[in-house]
Amino acid sequence: MRFTSTDRYIASRDLEVAVNAAVTLQRPLLVKGEPGTGKTVLAQEVAQALGHRLIEWHVKSTTKAQQGLYEYDAVSRLRDGQLGDPRVHDIANYIVRGKLWDAFESDEPVVVLIDEVDKADIEFPNDLLLELDRMQFFVYETRQTVTAARRPVVIITSNNEKELPDAFLRRCFFHYIRFPDRDTMERIVQTHYPDIRQDLAREALNVFFKVREVPGLKKKPATSELLDWLKLLMVEDLPAEALRSRETHTVIPPLHGALLKNEQDVHLFERLAFLSRRGG
Repeated sequence: MRFTSTDRYIASRDLEVAVNAAVTLQRPLLVKGEPGTGKTVLAQEVAQALGHRLIEWHVKSTTKAQQGLYEYDAVSRLRDGQLGDPRVHDIANYIVRGKLWDAFESDEPVVVLIDEVDKADIEFPNDLLLELDRMQFFVYETRQTVTAARRPVVIITSNNEKELPDAFLRRCFFHYIRFPDRDTMERIVQTHYPDIRQDLAREALNVFFKVREVPGLKKKPATSELLDWLKLLMVEDLPAEALRSRETHTVIPPLHGALLKNEQDVHLFERLAFLSRRGG
């Protein structure tokens, strides 16, 4: 099966090509883009489209590459040894399998999501080079080599918070998710909220894109913020007229907490509104 846009996920033609190319080449797909542009959801939709099970590994600042393979629980073994537990004689009882080990030994095809790889230490990607390239790793405690029964589809996301090593990039198929244009965003909105009033959707998109154009914004609202905002507008049954303004870029939008995510941006809009009123 090939990946295409679904009833729940609108993918550009370039993104469809990138996913299918990565699957064909059997290389990890590295996806970058603004936060909130659907990178994580992409893995879920790819798994569903291909009929594969999804294994998610969400990376944190403290995550080590070894945790994705396995961890040796020496503390539990020491405690069991003190209690006289017979399990202590087999070190394999204290090997905790990681997400990649589960994927390698899965009896069914899987999609592996390594989410927000750029959150971890700079050495994190380098520490996975061999494992992602050869799809195998060595367990030193038990002297065994774990090899993937079938090569999983690997999707790696990054918010571009730090540069990734060149050696890691060479092993990936890369795609940058560009921010959707107006037509694509209308399709996304219609996919998520098929019953939304057309006048409300139209005016909300006008406001949304004008907010994104305001110079000096620290965090531009993305697709996820737009969908949250639209949901609130629908729940409040806000009339489309409430969003119409010739000076949209100088007026704080209603329910702006769904769009503006930090106090600097809120203050920016407050200053613009004040200057607009004073100039009027």
